[in-house]
Amino acid sequence: MPLSRGASFRQLATFHAVARLGSVSAAAEEMHLTQPAVSIQIGLLEESARTPLLQRSGRGIRLTEAGELLAAYASRILELWREAGEEMATLQGVFAGTLRVGAVTTAEYLLPPLLVTFANQNPKVKVKLQAGNRDEIVRLLAGQEIDVAIMGRPPAELKTASAAFARHPMAFVASPTHPVMRERLPSIASIAGTHLLVRERGSGTRSTIERIFKEAGVPLRIGSEMSSNEAIKQMCAAGFGVAFLSLHTCVLELQTGVLQVLPLPDNPIERDWFVMHLASRQLPQVALAFEQFLIEQAQAQVHRQMGHVGVTPAKKARRARSAR
Repeated sequence: MPLSRGASFRQLATFHAVARLGSVSAAAEEMHLTQPAVSIQIGLLEESARTPLLQRSGRGIRLTEAGELLAAYASRILELWREAGEEMATLQGVFAGTLRVGAVTTAEYLLPPLLVTFANQNPKVKVKLQAGNRDEIVRLLAGQEIDVAIMGRPPAELKTASAAFARHPMAFVASPTHPVMRERLPSIASIAGTHLLVRERGSGTRSTIERIFKEAGVPLRIGSEMSSNEAIKQMCAAGFGVAFLSLHTCVLELQTGVLQVLPLPDNPIERDWFVMHLASRQLPQVALAFEQFLIEQAQAQVHRQMGHVGVTPAKKARRARSAR
């Protein structure tokens, strides 16, 4: 049966809090209500829905099938209401709101300084950042749980409006003591014979290295697969193998010589960072402003962030050998 007209916004907000927190008492505390008051609101909503929405489960509660369905709609309705309030404030000259950004894990090294600059320029804006691998961010974007996404290339499975905003250097790196660093002319084939440290499937750098080996006609043999850039970086610095990493993740290690870029042709390679949103969605003003900020200012900030990493000792060594 459809919801009756007796259902109120307050009932929906109360139900959303209970569904999200999994507890009537926790929802009551968050909403500054008594537990009986929360129970009354849920009871009235169940009367309107003409079906139970919650079931007791031990000390907590669980959603019924109808509850799961309504919880998803409640989340979307409340998010639209929040967004409407922020847009109304913007019309009145108050630039405020919540910026919901999703970024692939590697962009965690790129994005914070940019978000800090944007937030300092817009002090009434709140930032909500979610990080994950490429597949996770695509799911968040498709589900409208984020407004904009930052990744290495737009997803083919979604229709998005995207723009490149900064260059993204990626490279094969190793400890200066690794045997491959002593080769005069290392190649993709010689790297294939090392213990190769790579990210998990679904990550942007994994897709890029797969493409590199395919184009070279060399089978990709994985030595170790990890979901953490930090773990790969530390194991590589310890001499455990050769890694393929975004140079954003290892600026300090390259500057201090703990890691070096392998003297391969076309290494590092450069791709683009993209900012994107669903093409079918009208973005909040805060998200539009952030996209424009990235397009206009990000490359200069990224250049300062990277410093002189583009010219590493390994590349200097390669140039010296070429000069001879």
